[in-house]
Order: sequence, then structure tokens, then C-alpha cells
Amino acid sequence: MKKIEVIIKAEKLEDLKAELNKVGVHGMMITNIMGYGNQKGFTHVYRGETCTVNLLPKIKVETVVCDDLYETVKEAIIRAVRTGSVGDGKIFTYDIHEAIRIRTGEKGKDAI
Repeated sequence: MKKIEVIIKAEKLEDLKAELNKVGVHGMMITNIMGYGNQKGFTHVYRGETCTVNLLPKIKVETVVCDDLYETVKEAIIRAVRTGSVGDGKIFTYDIHEAIRIRTGEKGKDAI
């Protein structure tokens, strides 16, 4: 199993959810986060003072998928969020050794 973390612009969330549903991913966790990378933030003037905003609002989407579905999900994520602009986001992947559904005791693939 693989855990996939995706950092995206907030406006791409609905596109991502729709694309993941198409490929069979129905469970995900979504978190509002702040961060910066290549975008470096932006500068604006407020009441005559120049302000630099380094942290930009982003969305983190997390899901766990079976190994055989991983490549399909990865390609679906890229299709959904890629614009070709700086700030499109990142995908991080982790190996999951075990998953257990607490309510039923199901393990592995059955738990996700």
C-alpha cells in the first residue's frame, strides 16, 4: 500500500476530487495548510507600507491506495492539477506497512 500526499492550490481541489473518484479513490483527508516554495510569496503595499507575504494558502490531500492502483492514481492527480505554472504543487509517496480498520478489525487492502 502507498500513502499519497498532494499539495495543491485550493482552486484545484474539486478537479482533483472528481478525477480521483473516476479512478476509484473515494476516501481522502483534506487539510488547509500554508507554505511556500518556488513561488516565494508576493509583495503588496498596505497603508503605504510594503508587506511581503511568504506563506501562501495551499491544500494537502492525503489518501492510501493499493500498490496496483498507485500509478493510475498518480497520473490522475497530475491530469487534474497540472497547469504548467509555478505553484502547481507536489506529490509525496510513502510505503504503508499495515492498515487496520478499528471498527471491524479488517486489515490491509480490506481496511482501505
